[in-house]
Amino acid sequence: MIASVAASALLFASVAQAEITLRLAHYASTGSTTHAAAEIFAEEVETRSNGEIKVSLHPAHELGDDPTQVRGVRLGTIDMAVIGNTFFTGMAPELNALDLPYLFVSREHAYRVLDGDIGADLHALFGNNGMQVLGNWEIGFRNITNSRGPIHSPEDLQGLSIRTTPNPAHVAAFEALGASPTPMSFSEVYLALETGAVDGQENPIVLIHAMRFHEVQKHMSLTRHAYTAAFLVMNEGRFSALSDEHQALLLEVGRMAGQKERDLIAEREAASLQAMRDDGLEVNENPDREAFRAVVMEATRAAYVEQFGSELLDRIDAAR
Repeated sequence: MIASVAASALLFASVAQAEITLRLAHYASTGSTTHAAAEIFAEEVETRSNGEIKVSLHPAHELGDDPTQVRGVRLGTIDMAVIGNTFFTGMAPELNALDLPYLFVSREHAYRVLDGDIGADLHALFGNNGMQVLGNWEIGFRNITNSRGPIHSPEDLQGLSIRTTPNPAHVAAFEALGASPTPMSFSEVYLALETGAVDGQENPIVLIHAMRFHEVQKHMSLTRHAYTAAFLVMNEGRFSALSDEHQALLLEVGRMAGQKERDLIAEREAASLQAMRDDGLEVNENPDREAFRAVVMEATRAAYVEQFGSELLDRIDAAR
């Protein structure tokens, strides 16, 4: 009898140890492409691991804002997170390159860079900071909304307060355009727009729609002035403690879910734009992008090259 109880206890301990629960945090709402891809990731991981790994999802900054999530993953208090590139630049300033305005000429150009040798080299920067990249996810090409008037050219931004990310390239770009860049947490943006604390913001179409920013904005201009990559990252110690089989599984599903998110963004963009139009948002589809490019590229690239040299930017340009 005692032997039987002991054997049962050992079996229970073995089963309990085999069941791993990982917390995955991200910034976006439950109606976003990010959350949809995170759900796919969680489902696939549990299915393919035969229930040995479960993933709990924590959207909309439930576990803290983006800087808090970066710190949490590095420290291991958060297992995994999907975070925009901007918020990793504090630990690896070279990553600022990816946020330079008009760096990428198309989605395909961005994917060639991120999914190829250049991306692999950038992933090593995460490893140096206690994180394992599981997949290249996406926020997308950024566009400007505001409550004051149409944006056709750089002159139309004069004096507007625009919420930006804290990325130095984003801040420098809007300063060069004559706007007043105002970095703030993503979770604070809707209220800031609603109360008039800022005149506008800049984000991709699908994300603007998912976060319902168009409810408190009157105008959108499709400037496509910068592309923002996102990464699914995991605490490196937590990742290393897994079996080789589980590590390979997370890497495979992380890449797959990232590709699915890219597909969802491409699929939803036109419908999101039309839905916002139907709700009263005025959209300028053809602003003078060359005028914007001429102003911001000179203002941002030179600063990056002065600090880090031109090798990375030259490699990215060559991948067009």
